[in-house]
Amino acid sequence: MKRILLGGVVSSLLVLSVPGRALSQLIPQPWVSVGANQGDVTFSIGARALGFGVELGRGPDDSTGVDALGFVNLPFVPVSPYVGLGYYTEDEGVAFSGGVQLDAADNLMLGVGYNSVRGVNGQVGVRF
Repeated sequence: MKRILLGGVVSSLLVLSVPGRALSQLIPQPWVSVGANQGDVTFSIGARALGFGVELGRGPDDSTGVDALGFVNLPFVPVSPYVGLGYYTEDEGVAFSGGVQLDAADNLMLGVGYNSVRGVNGQVGVRF
């Protein structure tokens, strides 16, 4: 029992000693995205944590898919470029993506990206 209590206290102190920006990376940061490709409007929702993300999207011809994203957290700069790889239905197949997200305010994220299935898109998200 003493070990469990001591372990809880130590882990709590470690979490509290982590800088704010690093601590915020532990909490998922969701976003929504709207874009266009081949004259069709495309949509997606996504979330990121610890430098990785996932995005669920709807592309042209009612194709749906999922993208796995990897973010680069640049030190001292509120900009995070990313690249991704995904798979979409309706014979769309493998998708490649990339873009950048910017911490525009304390709780607001803005971004722009490109997905080979969903096209160019704009992103708006929140940070907790």
